[in-house]
Formats: sequence, C-alpha cells, structure tokens
Amino acid sequence: MRSGQRLGILGGTFDPIHAGHLDAAEAARAALSLDEILLVPAHDPPHRPIDPRETVYHRFALLSLAVADRPAYRVSDLELVRHGPSYTEDTLRTLHAEGWAAWQIFFILGTDAFADIATWHGFPSFLDLSHFVVIARPGTTIDMAVARTPELRERMCRASRGAIDDPPTRIFLVEAATHDVSSTEIRQRLAAAQPIDDLVPAPVARHILKHHLYGAVDDLHGKNERT
Repeated sequence: MRSGQRLGILGGTFDPIHAGHLDAAEAARAALSLDEILLVPAHDPPHRPIDPRETVYHRFALLSLAVADRPAYRVSDLELVRHGPSYTEDTLRTLHAEGWAAWQIFFILGTDAFADIATWHGFPSFLDLSHFVVIARPGTTIDMAVARTPELRERMCRASRGAIDDPPTRIFLVEAATHDVSSTEIRQRLAAAQPIDDLVPAPVARHILKHHLYGAVDDLHGKNERT
C-alpha cells in the first residue's frame, strides 16, 4: 500500500487534451488534497461512437506536453497497452494490484460523464473500487447530474480536505469554474483553420500544428502567432 498518498485518476480519450480537462483535474486536486494526478488515455473508449481521430502515440504525446510543467501530474499508458475496451473497472483493479487501496484512489470525471455512469461496464460494483470526484462542467450542473443518479445519493457528499482515509468509498461533488470547451470544438476549429490557443496549452497547440493533426493546415501557424 502507498501509505497516506492520494492518487487522482483522470481518464478519457483526450482527442485532444484541452483546458477543461486540466481545470477539472486541478479542481479535484485542490478540493481533496490529492498528492498526484494520473492521466490515463483510453486505447479503445467504450462510450465513444467513433474511433479516436488521432493515434495513441500523438494523444499520449499531447498529454505529456500538456503537463510537462506540472510536477504533480504524470501520464500513464496503462490502458494503451491493454487489449480490448478501456473499462474503468479494469483500470481500477490494475491500480489495486499495484498496491493502491480503494480509499486512496480518486477517479475524476465531469458532471456530463457522471450523468451517464449507470451505463458504464460493471456498474455499480466498480464504485467500491475507488472514490469518485464529480466536477461541475458547463452545461451540466451538479444538481442536474445528481438528479439523473438518484440511486447513488447515499454515497454523495461535498468535497472536503478532511479525514477520508477509510472505507467506504464516496462520490465527492465539486463546484468549480472550468473552461467551456470540448475536444469536438477544437477539432472543428482546426478543420476550419481557426486558432486554438485559448483552448489548449501552448505546447499542445504547437505539436498539433507541427504534425498537422486534426486537419490543421500550414497557414494556421501564422494565425495562432498573430492572435
């Protein structure tokens, strides 16, 4: 067991990573005094109707660039090297096998994703494998997400830095201001040769433009520099 440590997990397709993802991770870290944030890109996201637009290599590289200046953050290939759908339940069980206890793990997700959590593989048993941290996102308030999951209300509480180093696992609710942005919007902007500097960290924008990801074109570099 990693004695006393608290590990935040932020999973997703990250196609690409954006400011909203980082806002959610930081809100959870601050609200619950998390020691480390692990970003886990999915290889085969089960809830996404289409495949990721970019390869696992570029998505992993973009994540690494996004958190290069954040000492408490690191990127994991845990789901990238595993065959089959990237189920949260399997990821949490792998962390248990590495020595993490359920009460040390804090799985971070937005209210938009939490509203559909009953459709996830292994629900509701995987809720016993870690704490869950629900971050308010533009368009889906905490109250809206809670209303869609009435069967989970007994597990819910407002986030606190207080003593939580024991079972049972809980669902922590965090009100936070996060950027109103989505990966879809970024891809649309790039396809339309529009700048994305206000949506992603600068190193991420540079990598996307350098490698012409998501339909980025050569003259977009000049537009980003002038904006």
